[in-house]
Amino acid sequence: MSNNVKKIMVTGASNGIGLALTKKLLLEGMEVFAVTRSGEITGVSNDKLTIIKGDISNDASIGEVADFLSKHEIKLDYLINNAGVGVDLMDEVPTADLMRASFDTNTIGTVLFTEAVLPYLNNGAHVVFLSTAMALIRNVGPSAPAYRMSKVALNIYVVMLSERLAGQDIKVTPLHPGWVQTRMGGETAPVTIENSVNGIYKAILENTETGKFWNVDIAGIEAY
Repeated sequence: MSNNVKKIMVTGASNGIGLALTKKLLLEGMEVFAVTRSGEITGVSNDKLTIIKGDISNDASIGEVADFLSKHEIKLDYLINNAGVGVDLMDEVPTADLMRASFDTNTIGTVLFTEAVLPYLNNGAHVVFLSTAMALIRNVGPSAPAYRMSKVALNIYVVMLSERLAGQDIKVTPLHPGWVQTRMGGETAPVTIENSVNGIYKAILENTETGKFWNVDIAGIEAY
């Protein structure tokens, strides 16, 4: 395989945005390392696709993904932190179980997974985090308390990480993918998966800033 083929890791790649993005990246000629809980992706076969079993909410599983990268001497050009949950989108009252489930994946798991993968990023790499405009202060409403708060915390981590990595030529971007027609977004959402994925791909390649919030709906940076 040519050395100029870009290597990209996508978490939560078995369905929804993650699956569609994986297919898009393969079509664009990238070498994709797709992380799924089952270690499988149905209906996708490509010689540039490597499927890795991994659960970002499990410390041991995160370590196994990092060990895989180390063992195979893989250096990534992009890391797309797509895996996430929305378990209380229609709720207004927070509960302990849903708060824990949300933070375990959307915040703690995503942060620890990123930290484990950082040593395996090339100079000039780009780390993208799927967040939500629902977590911007001006957009806060009474619904989805655990989801919103877990993504607010993630946004703060991204800004902190951008400052930590400022001297290492690694960009980090929190990204709103739009309100998308997925299992989480529902069939009545205004944005198709295809349009969202095309917008994410644009951000992956074209965003030149670090630590700034990218909104696919406007195809650019917006203030927190």
